[in-house]
Amino acid sequence: MPIIEIRLSPTFKRFLSSGQASGILLLACTALSLLITNSPFGKAYLHAWHANVAGLPVEVWVNDGLMAIFFLLIGLELKRELYVGELSNIRHALLPIIAALGGIVVPAGIHFLLNNGTPTQPGIGIPMATDIAFALGVLALLGDRVPASLKVFLAALAVIDDLGAIILIALFYSGALAWSYLGAALVVMAILLMLNRWRVMVLWPYLLGGLVMWSCMLKSGVHATIAGVLLAFTIPFTGKSEDEHSPSHRLEGWLQYPVSFGIMPIFALANTGVIIQPDVLSLISSANGIGIFTGLLIGKPVGIFLASAAALLLRVCQMPLDLNWKHLLGAGMLGGIGFTMSIFITNLAFPEDVLIVSASKMTILLASLTAGVIGFLWLKFFGQPDVADRDLETMDYATTSP
Repeated sequence: MPIIEIRLSPTFKRFLSSGQASGILLLACTALSLLITNSPFGKAYLHAWHANVAGLPVEVWVNDGLMAIFFLLIGLELKRELYVGELSNIRHALLPIIAALGGIVVPAGIHFLLNNGTPTQPGIGIPMATDIAFALGVLALLGDRVPASLKVFLAALAVIDDLGAIILIALFYSGALAWSYLGAALVVMAILLMLNRWRVMVLWPYLLGGLVMWSCMLKSGVHATIAGVLLAFTIPFTGKSEDEHSPSHRLEGWLQYPVSFGIMPIFALANTGVIIQPDVLSLISSANGIGIFTGLLIGKPVGIFLASAAALLLRVCQMPLDLNWKHLLGAGMLGGIGFTMSIFITNLAFPEDVLIVSASKMTILLASLTAGVIGFLWLKFFGQPDVADRDLETMDYATTSP
């Protein structure tokens, strides 16, 4: 059977490597944050994150400032995928795109059915997200037991998943709009797009404009982190995966490690400080808690698997040659690791209710841990590559549907 061979680029392999180690570091920071919060130093620890610096609480600087850089990296990764990566070929892209849509709609539907018309309905977006660092970290523990195609599929799925979360945040988790500031942000973006059009290849004008755009977004009512994504799509990309002269490529390379080993651990420390008390634990069994837990643990794998199966059986797209149905189900299980984006959306969904936020975060942690363990065990026993001679350097797609 004729095949198409795709080489994993050095950028993608660095991305995998940083994501794997980052997942372990995030887990350690989460455990540390929970330990300190529930120790005699807990009040001082939480107070430190709410202390004002330059007119804003430290927590806001983390969630609105540092996370804008995180979203910038997501935007750059998405842009690369669209130009030269897995999403650049529509035949290859359709499977992770359709799978991601299934993994968004089904968990959201579960939460909506349980919370429709209640004060916790805004939490509908919480179980929709996949944490790419943790998911790839689990795959890293499996080593050669899983095919390279599964890692690429899961990474592409998580990128599309993040895009869905970004759209959700922009549309439904923004406050009352201040049109003057929003207009100013869009004007800055238009100027940056003009610089791109004129092939201005130095980075500093884009970064300076991005800072101005972020400041305007912060005051506009649209969540400030969206500025990071918009900035990513204004920065020139030459269309060559490893072109060192491409500003987009250079910036992505510079940001991968600071985001993975700096911004994400700080985010975990700032947002997982949950006081474990009876009231919090009881709320995990509430409609909101059940919606989050079942959405991540059941809705994600069901949505991803059924959407993928429908697309493959209807011959809308092709299955990678070294993957099988068990791999798709395993990827769906790992898709239930919500963590970063789920916690981020929790803060936006319930800004005034500390107890619901705490219960939601505890539920996210429990569901994500459970999903990670189940996904790991499933792929450990059923995830061996179907093609014996595949290695981490290649990924093959059949030209015909399964």
